Amino acid sequence: MTEIAFVGLGNMGRPMARNLVKAGHSVTGFDTMPDNLKGAAGDGVKPAASTAAAVAGAELVVTMLPAGRHVREVYGGEGGILGAATPGALLVDSSTIDVETARTVAGSATVAGFQMLDAPVSGGVTGADAGGLTFMVGGDAAAYRRAEPVLSCMGKTIVHAGAAGAGQAAKICNNMVLGISMIAASEAFALADRLGLDRQKLFDISSQSSGQCWALTSYCPVPGPVPSSPANRDYQPGFTAAMMLKDLKLAQEAAHTVGAATPLGAEAAALYALFCNGGEADRDFSGIFKMISGQ
Repeated sequence: MTEIAFVGLGNMGRPMARNLVKAGHSVTGFDTMPDNLKGAAGDGVKPAASTAAAVAGAELVVTMLPAGRHVREVYGGEGGILGAATPGALLVDSSTIDVETARTVAGSATVAGFQMLDAPVSGGVTGADAGGLTFMVGGDAAAYRRAEPVLSCMGKTIVHAGAAGAGQAAKICNNMVLGISMIAASEAFALADRLGLDRQKLFDISSQSSGQCWALTSYCPVPGPVPSSPANRDYQPGFTAAMMLKDLKLAQEAAHTVGAATPLGAEAAALYALFCNGGEADRDFSGIFKMISGQ
């Protein structure tokens, strides 16, 4: 059993913490939203009154926060983790943030005497509930080996991507592929509709040929072919369009920083911005089919 602190118990953090409890670990949690903290307490997480209180005595600290500014504040701000955590604690940030912030906070952690990993995830709420997340981990190899048994309680695939920031780099590259491929799948089904081609027939063909991709076979953007996809429940989110737009924007920021050409990534970001600005930010990201098809 490991003494774990978990800061950030929202849609992703709560099921992740729950799986740590199920695995037999002692988990103390904190969230700024009282309802999130109350819900996690019902899952067996011991509620704390603050970040500092949550991390006191923890051997390992996990954070799951909305954006880079929150990560900087929670780690380095007043009452933050770097000032309150037990010496020798391992710090793991599973937020999806910009690479520069990940590297900066990891550097501050090293100066403060801590090992730190950036470990963003893929799999959405469904993956978090099932303990089937993919962790993309950046940081020291020894710290990765130390964290891996705990991460395996929350995910089925844990990959050491490289040095600090590499986990975030992998996440934004992966989700840029996902955003682009979801738009491509949506365009294909919209065209098939106009041509009078049955959606199931297109799925049966493309899922077994060169058009095959995860956005098609696991998360199909039209109702019917994949019963578990959000398209079959009016695009109630597993992963919101707002979160996809956030990741696409992070990819664009990174591309501009290093001078990489990502024209399809830029177009995907623009299309998701239109979708979100049309009042669909809280809809599942696969719901962009409705915009593309003219619905």
